[in-house]
Amino acid sequence: MRKFSDRYGRDVLQNSPHPQRPKSVETAAVPGLVVEDVQTGFCGAVVDCDKHGVTLEDRHGARRAFPLGAGFWVDGKPVALVRPAQAAPVKPSRTASGSRTVDGHRARVARESRIYVEGKHDAELVERIWGDDLRVEGVVVEGLGGADDLADIIREFSPGPGRRLGVLLDHLVDGSKETRIAQQARSGAGTGAQHVLIVGHPYVDVWQAVRPSVLGIEAWPDVPRGVPWKEGVLEAIGWSEEPPAAWRRILASVRTYTDLEPAFLGRVEELIDFVTQPGVDQAH
Repeated sequence: MRKFSDRYGRDVLQNSPHPQRPKSVETAAVPGLVVEDVQTGFCGAVVDCDKHGVTLEDRHGARRAFPLGAGFWVDGKPVALVRPAQAAPVKPSRTASGSRTVDGHRARVARESRIYVEGKHDAELVERIWGDDLRVEGVVVEGLGGADDLADIIREFSPGPGRRLGVLLDHLVDGSKETRIAQQARSGAGTGAQHVLIVGHPYVDVWQAVRPSVLGIEAWPDVPRGVPWKEGVLEAIGWSEEPPAAWRRILASVRTYTDLEPAFLGRVEELIDFVTQPGVDQAH
């Protein structure tokens, strides 16, 4: 077979006097990166970047948006701007209650000991902040549905060694109905009294355990006697929701223990310590 020589060589540009155009290097459009748009000459720092493009701001404060991709210069070199990689979410090292997170821990089998609170809202607020801790400790929180039958509830629970009962009551202040109920329940607990702890917070309703500033109000309003408390509060602060919807709004605003009042925090922590004391419950 006859061979032919290639007088142009393998690369037609190999011996060209004109150098090849440098390739654009992909560069993340991170905030603060100074970029020049080749076509318009606009030069500025990256102030925003999303899937739609990148926004630059020049030294005079003027902003312009450009599509991502090639067509930019950084330090005199061509670049193709791309969205910065999203950082992996940082796993919290603390629970909402401020306790250190226990990695890889399965929920413990429930203890025989229990914590009782007055109602559904109380239980939901405790779960919101201490839920992770309670699952680690194997503590169940239940609602009383009201404190009027507390003495009978305690007798039915049959507290004793390895079966402790902690009770959290609303409005436990001198002269209140709840204080009288607590005193009667303690006296009626008999030999199991040492295995029962009844504590309470000073608030008329557990709503007040949430710091007002969390909800954007200066203080929880005083409600005149004879006016339903929740309805009176909602009217005073100008919320149009019915109480169930208002509570969902309040609960959703609570993120960590710092959003709650100390008088509530301390009582819940006291109850958790009481029912989880070493040696009190041998269930695993």
